[in-house]
Amino acid sequence: QVQPVESGGGSVQAGGSLRLSCTASNNYRRNCMGWFRQAPGKKREGVAGIDAAGGTAYADSVKGRFTISRDKAKNILYLQMTNLKPEDTGMYYCAADPDTGILPCYKEYVVEGVYDYTYWGQGTQVTVSS
Repeated sequence: QVQPVESGGGSVQAGGSLRLSCTASNNYRRNCMGWFRQAPGKKREGVAGIDAAGGTAYADSVKGRFTISRDKAKNILYLQMTNLKPEDTGMYYCAADPDTGILPCYKEYVVEGVYDYTYWGQGTQVTVSS
């Protein structure tokens, strides 16, 4: 399997929690992945990124509430989301194998949306009600 597959989305009330999972591959050229989201009528934005060494970076809007992690043995990427807010509503996507040219993958650039990605998942919907 090369295409990431997300799961774990759902509907929760504000203040609730969800954990998203992304089943990925161990055969990507660059072991750097990210979570992105897109709300209706808005551009897609980076939420969290993780580099090959396990270093993490987050968008300011989710810092302190979301945690990205990876189980390398199972090839699963996670996004633990707590204290969810209505503005967190959107389709959440997992992306893998960024095009970084000759440079290493920087986790900050993952969140900033600098890279083009070879593989995108189909997305999982998160809806937070007030």
